[in-house]
Amino acid sequence: MKKKTAVSWSGGKDGCMALHKLAAEGHEIACLITTVPAETRRTFGHGEKIDAIKQQSLALEIPVHFISCTYESYTDHFIGALKELKEQYGLTSIAFGDLYLDEHREWGEKASAAAGLEPIYPLWMKKENAIYALQQFAESGYKAAVIRVRDDKLDPSWLGMEVNQRFIDRALKTEICPMGEAGEYHTFVYDGPLFKKEIEIAFGNVLQLETTKRLELEKAVLREKTTT
Repeated sequence: MKKKTAVSWSGGKDGCMALHKLAAEGHEIACLITTVPAETRRTFGHGEKIDAIKQQSLALEIPVHFISCTYESYTDHFIGALKELKEQYGLTSIAFGDLYLDEHREWGEKASAAAGLEPIYPLWMKKENAIYALQQFAESGYKAAVIRVRDDKLDPSWLGMEVNQRFIDRALKTEICPMGEAGEYHTFVYDGPLFKKEIEIAFGNVLQLETTKRLELEKAVLREKTTT
């Protein structure tokens, strides 16, 4: 039986890689799932505006569902929403873009089990293979830009950088996971093989948060893809 899968979606490269691999393996992608703090209109994972995530959903032609959570009851809200989406779409599984952090996987597996879904980790790898995953993404045809960095790991000059070979060469000279698995940086994907339309983006101000800097995405507009 073909798996009917939801994808945990933050808008960045890891979720996009997971989505691409699942689609290539023949999964039926039912929806994207993004968690949002109850008091904001930004995502939990990257602090991105939900309107930008909606544009990704439209560009991919995959519906997105926002799960409103509080920090205190995040897991309970997540499980409850999964149960509702399981009924709505007939889900069999949920996929996560985690790479190698065991505590993240343990949480996802427990939450999935509580909702009666199979957890899938299509990108799971050894820590030392993260550089190869980054190279694979850079060569995949997807386009992503850095929209957030940790103050203790990367300086603001990384903000707005495209995830390409220049980015890889620079990342290899730093003391970070090349894929940013510990939150060293976050990205926003705006085009690629599964995108039916491209998202035209423009950046605004850099905001200083408690321990990170975020590059504001001021424009995210769908446009037809150009053919060469």
